[in-house]
Amino acid sequence: MRELRYGLKQTFPIFFTYLFMGVAFGVMMAKAGYGPLWSLASAFFVYAGSLQFVMVPLLQAHTPLLTMAVMAFFINARHIFYGVGMIDRFRTMGWRFPYMVFSLTDETYSVLCSIRHSKGLDRQRADFFIALCDHCYWMAGCFLGGWAGALLPVDLTGIDFSATAFFVVVAVNQWRQYPPKLPALSGLCSAVVFYLLLGPDYFLIPALTVSLVVLIVRRRSVQAKLEAYYGK
Repeated sequence: MRELRYGLKQTFPIFFTYLFMGVAFGVMMAKAGYGPLWSLASAFFVYAGSLQFVMVPLLQAHTPLLTMAVMAFFINARHIFYGVGMIDRFRTMGWRFPYMVFSLTDETYSVLCSIRHSKGLDRQRADFFIALCDHCYWMAGCFLGGWAGALLPVDLTGIDFSATAFFVVVAVNQWRQYPPKLPALSGLCSAVVFYLLLGPDYFLIPALTVSLVVLIVRRRSVQAKLEAYYGK
């Protein structure tokens, strides 16, 4: 199937990232007392890398469901903007439409925005297989990590730091790649301020709220810089 082969080719670089990060998450879940099937279920139903890493200590602390829901919204609020830009592209995909909305991760969005479909290729099927391949990579990594963390007699202490390293690399790449610096600076400044004011347990939601408000207020200037940059 041409579209499936095309999807595998376009997502191959993501395979390594998702597999390694998924393994790290599965190990964290295993160390928290959750088996590999729980890791797989989380990958299948939640499918939100950063949120899943945050979710583990929240589950251990018996955090109220409402608090987790609010944090999930703010942590993944950026996907709202991704979705708005993809509505016209997804709404004609029929039964695939709900899944495309659900599976629109940062990496999948980046691939969909950058690819140039080959002549004669069914674009909707190709887009679907791109999203599906990424999702399968993540599920495989989470299940393998959950299995390894539960069975292998090795000390995997510190593997959760891979998430921090991954986010640092993403942040540096975004800083270098995109000309508007306001999103990064607003997130950094609000995080530092509220961390100092409220401490590590309560700073996240206020920091995300302030960052979101700043970006909404300044969205036109940010969009103008992006259009000027990509219009060159």
